[in-house]
Amino acid sequence: MTGLTSRDLPRTRDTVQFYSGDLAQFANGHLRPTFRTIWLVGGGVVSGACLRFGLADEFRSSILPILIGDGIRFFEKLDRDVALHLAEVRAYKSGTVELCYEVRGHRGEPQNAT
Repeated sequence: MTGLTSRDLPRTRDTVQFYSGDLAQFANGHLRPTFRTIWLVGGGVVSGACLRFGLADEFRSSILPILIGDGIRFFEKLDRDVALHLAEVRAYKSGTVELCYEVRGHRGEPQNAT
């Protein structure tokens, strides 16, 4: 497992490594040659960067049955609209709903990894 981080973190397991730096370079130079499927989990900063750099072909979001009055942005620093297509919806007994969207590109542009 590789963790993306903006700060130094102690490595406590041999199976975990940390990376800090250019996300597109890391994904294209390190992850894509090794893995067929890359699953990135993160907040608005990571999600926004993946969409900005054309690294995401799918986006999943879960809606929880809790309303909060404040929070962090869903996506940070998106510089344009990103077209999505709803591919799947799953509802759970807990009230949670999972939405799966395919990324169609930026305002009709084809999705490509840079």
